[in-house]
Amino acid sequence: MGKYLVMIYDDEAKWDAADPSVMARNDVNHRAFVAANGPAIRGAGQLDGSTTATSIRSDGNGGHVVTDGVFAETKEVMGGYYLIEAADLDEALAIAKQVPSPMGGVEVRPLVNGD
Repeated sequence: MGKYLVMIYDDEAKWDAADPSVMARNDVNHRAFVAANGPAIRGAGQLDGSTTATSIRSDGNGGHVVTDGVFAETKEVMGGYYLIEAADLDEALAIAKQVPSPMGGVEVRPLVNGD
């Protein structure tokens, strides 16, 4: 068994424009996903909006530059994640395809030394 990070990417502008019932339905869908895949889930979380992000980069001289905002400017930003355990990538993808992401999509990556 290996561990995989399923990163949920969303378009925040679409969420901001959506009716509150869409968020409520998405919450129900995530609870159903967890109920259906509980044995595989090792952790999960919803991130606050991208406006709350702080990025840290090396300055190349042994120090750091700290800036407000996301690391990379993109239309879709990471809004949450699931850490799952699966026998292989195919099983991880089968689980990830069930993750509710109506305003974007998901990315699946194996953890190095994830066993």
